[in-house]
Amino acid sequence: MSPLDIEVRDTPTGPVLEVIGELDYDTSAELSHLLATLSIESGQRLVLDLARMEFCDSSGISALIAARNHAKSGGADIALAAVPANTLRVLRVVGLDQVFPLHPDVESAIRP
Repeated sequence: MSPLDIEVRDTPTGPVLEVIGELDYDTSAELSHLLATLSIESGQRLVLDLARMEFCDSSGISALIAARNHAKSGGADIALAAVPANTLRVLRVVGLDQVFPLHPDVESAIRP
């Protein structure tokens, strides 16, 4: 099991959370706990940078949906950046590619 690390940085358009490692049953609560402490303002965009995410199971997908709900409840947008191919496939199969804006990298995701 790879540990999960989440690095947070602020950008002019809102926070970027870099998800590093495995987002799964054992670790997805870490993302949920971090989101509970994250202040996001109306009009901002929360970006989840998944370039270094090694694995994502159904609990991880649920955590991504919780992140979206957190952003939307604050009047903010959300975007996923650099989604790994295996996770992108799952998002497409379950239709979440129609729910989450997907970007090839963080730079394009944080553009206003």
